Amino acid sequence: MRVLHTADWHLGQRFISGHERTDEHRHFLDWLVQTVREQQVEVLIVAGDIFDTGSPSNQALELYYSFLLNMRGTGCRDIVVVGGNHDSPATLNAPARLLRHLRVHVVGCVPDCFEDQVLVLDDAHCKPGLVVCAIPFLRDRDVRLSVPGETAEEREARIKQGIADHYSRCAEIEQVWQLKDLGLPVIATGHLYAAGAAPSDSERTIHVGNLGQVTADHFPDIFDYVALGHIHRPQRVGGREHIRYSGSPIPLSFSEVDHPKEVLLLDFKGGCLAELQSLLVPGARRLVRFHGTLAEVTQSLTTYDNTGYHLPAWADVQIHSELTQLEVADALLKVIQELDRQQLEVLARRHFRLVKLRALGEEEEADAPLTRSLHDFTEREVFEQRLAAEPEDSRAELLRTFDELLERM
Repeated sequence: MRVLHTADWHLGQRFISGHERTDEHRHFLDWLVQTVREQQVEVLIVAGDIFDTGSPSNQALELYYSFLLNMRGTGCRDIVVVGGNHDSPATLNAPARLLRHLRVHVVGCVPDCFEDQVLVLDDAHCKPGLVVCAIPFLRDRDVRLSVPGETAEEREARIKQGIADHYSRCAEIEQVWQLKDLGLPVIATGHLYAAGAAPSDSERTIHVGNLGQVTADHFPDIFDYVALGHIHRPQRVGGREHIRYSGSPIPLSFSEVDHPKEVLLLDFKGGCLAELQSLLVPGARRLVRFHGTLAEVTQSLTTYDNTGYHLPAWADVQIHSELTQLEVADALLKVIQELDRQQLEVLARRHFRLVKLRALGEEEEADAPLTRSLHDFTEREVFEQRLAAEPEDSRAELLRTFDELLERM
């Protein structure tokens, strides 16, 4: 049985200043259909965050349904789609009964009947060939009961234990272990943040702060492979080859400019994972960062080469200078106006003004140290410095509360 694992498409994402990602997503989905056909993939698994918001645009919905239709001609027998934290369970589940006739299995949230998360997929001979425990993003109501007055540590332990119990309960379903005993491979999906994973700044916080982090040991041994979503950088969990994040297929923020983009191709033989390959996803657009002095950034912008990409690059520019905001803005604007917008477009501009610090009454020295001005700090950095004046044993709780406030805002 040959399976392909992907996740975190975020169809409908609007980038900085409302820039659409439709062309990039269409390029990826067309490539995915071709890859499924060429690689003779039998089962496709999408591990959450199909859409970027709970109310996807018509364009995003058109991309999704057109992709499912195009997959009909590839030879792929089954598609498994589970909901992520960005997805609306209602939006995903609404056409689920109809899509089931096309062998598209959608689990937008934990179903009322727990066993409905278990899918038994046929092989090429119309006999059971693969078991998928299609576990979506687990919300608080799925994994724990609210306890008034509980501490942050108690809440963390309850969430973590609730997630682990959910996977254990799936593994203990009679149909799952019986088919495993008969030699069928078992795959579990998940959309969560595993301890030790390296995130980017584009993942929305799941369970405030570090709450709910599970480890590789929380996944029962019955699972031959665990297909995870949520973290946009492809990686293993706990060093385990069979517990993987596939990552997002396109860079979703400038923090992902150096991340490889890939999907994972799995071959199961004799009821076990026999081979795992990473297939690099060709990009249609490049995100680039130019950080440095005004002269360095100007040089990078004017000499940028976009060869190999059919969409113009999007740039994040950050200037470190002693000049004023207005002086930097004027100089940078002249450079940007000369750029070929078919090759490069600057979407984000920031100026970190470096100022010299000296005590009152001291003469200014030419080699005085430079530091960032206040407006260059994030809200969290300012709050962390404010916490220095608080008792050490209360800082962690205050920072968690502040993170929760930021998430709610």
